[in-house]
Amino acid sequence: MLDPQTERQTIQRARRGDRDAITLLIRSYQRPLEAFLFRLCGQSDLAEDLSQEAFVRVIRSLDRFDERFRFSTWLFTIGKRLLVNHQQKMKPTPDSEMVEYRAGDARTPATETEEIERTQRVTQLVGVALEALVSPQREIVLLFHQQGWSVQQIATELSMPEGTIKSHLFRARRRMLEAIERSGVRNPEEVLR
Repeated sequence: MLDPQTERQTIQRARRGDRDAITLLIRSYQRPLEAFLFRLCGQSDLAEDLSQEAFVRVIRSLDRFDERFRFSTWLFTIGKRLLVNHQQKMKPTPDSEMVEYRAGDARTPATETEEIERTQRVTQLVGVALEALVSPQREIVLLFHQQGWSVQQIATELSMPEGTIKSHLFRARRRMLEAIERSGVRNPEEVLR
């Protein structure tokens, strides 16, 4: 991600039609946006498609961007709205991928099956935990844990006091653990190991 000053300069150049500036914006924010959307929807193809659509809309609307705010906040908001609209139009279907046994793999089919099952359990637990969260807690958790943003950066991006962000993180963690325990997992730490 770009620092605020470079971001502003790049946006000003992009508004004038500078293709290099547009490319820099896309390269700087595409992966974080895709990861954010993936965490919200759990479907990599959908996250990629929505990310591309968000960039198309953002590039077309750069003249309306308010420079008092961070570009990433605007972009992530557009991406999230696209996801919400998509989810309202279609019932989401889980994305399942087949894992094939590869010749020469040191793992046996039995240990590979165990790993797949463990990964599925962890993915399910994370899904259960994230589903228990409400906005803005889910976004704050994803920005903090997945994107690696600091409390200060999240507070600035979401226009909230740092103490509020910390409270949301604390309550979200507690709510996530309670949701996992309600799902029937007695010792979530064992599954996550």
